[in-house]
Amino acid sequence: MPHIKMARKSTDTDMTPFVDIAFLILSFFIMATKFKPPEPVPIETPGSVSSIILKEENAMLITIDKDSKVYVSINAKKDQGKLTTIIEGINTSRSLGLTPAQIQNFKNTLIVGVPFGSLKTLLNLPPAEQAKVGQPGIPVLDTLNNELVWWIAEAKKAFAGEKLLYLIKGDNHSKYPSFEAVVNALRKNEEFKYNLVTSQEGAPEGTELYKERQGKK
Repeated sequence: MPHIKMARKSTDTDMTPFVDIAFLILSFFIMATKFKPPEPVPIETPGSVSSIILKEENAMLITIDKDSKVYVSINAKKDQGKLTTIIEGINTSRSLGLTPAQIQNFKNTLIVGVPFGSLKTLLNLPPAEQAKVGQPGIPVLDTLNNELVWWIAEAKKAFAGEKLLYLIKGDNHSKYPSFEAVVNALRKNEEFKYNLVTSQEGAPEGTELYKERQGKK
């Protein structure tokens, strides 16, 4: 009885197409990835052992740097129109005379740390140039002219009906009077809840939080 010989095939696999695909995928992620930009104001935050990670959407971040200067930035990723509402409200209530171009530029401004009288000058600059300008900080220490009160009031109006987080990020070397002035500005707008932004530290051994974190490993 005749036997049929099966042709032997090589078990080697040509990997060249897979290498090409890998490089294409790598190139895609390199081109498409957006890296986190450097913070406009470097802050050395105090540490804490809190296990809560704050969400940044719909948030008003009030920053106090090492020289106790106060800045404000507003995150409204879902609706950039709210930023326009805020700056238009500031423009009207403080009679600043901002141009449409300056109002539009506010949406691209990362952080504001100038008095109302200098806001026009700041908003005349493109964002890349704003980062190079030393901002003197929002005036807050004069109880009769705490300009942060107006920023909070207009943000509160713009986010009416939605949850807006108030975040305070203070440097380790900032002075207490500036922090107190920030809290007073919130109180004048009847906002009594705020979150302190800190650097996360390890929980002390033996505590419930330490045991919880150990259990998750």
